[in-house]
Amino acid sequence: MPLQRRIPKRGFTNIYRVEYGIINVGSLQKFDSGAEVGPDELREAGLLSKRFATVKLLADGELQHPLTLRVHKASKAAVLKVEASGGRVELITKPKRK
Repeated sequence: MPLQRRIPKRGFTNIYRVEYGIINVGSLQKFDSGAEVGPDELREAGLLSKRFATVKLLADGELQHPLTLRVHKASKAAVLKVEASGGRVELITKPKRK
């Protein structure tokens, strides 16, 4: 049997990988108009798991009222949807690794 078939297959695990909690624009309807929404408010509302330290905003759904969102990353389409409703997106820095 060839050597490459006898050696166990092992993958690469990136120790510097950053996992983002995904939030869609449509799920932000539960917040009041004009509210400032960050990671802590998303956790309190049950939209973000405690295991995610960072948040990424994606453009699935529609937003009917203006919000100020503080997230770590956002897609261009999501930023356009939030700004079209009169809100704004602020990018915050990633937390330092321990």
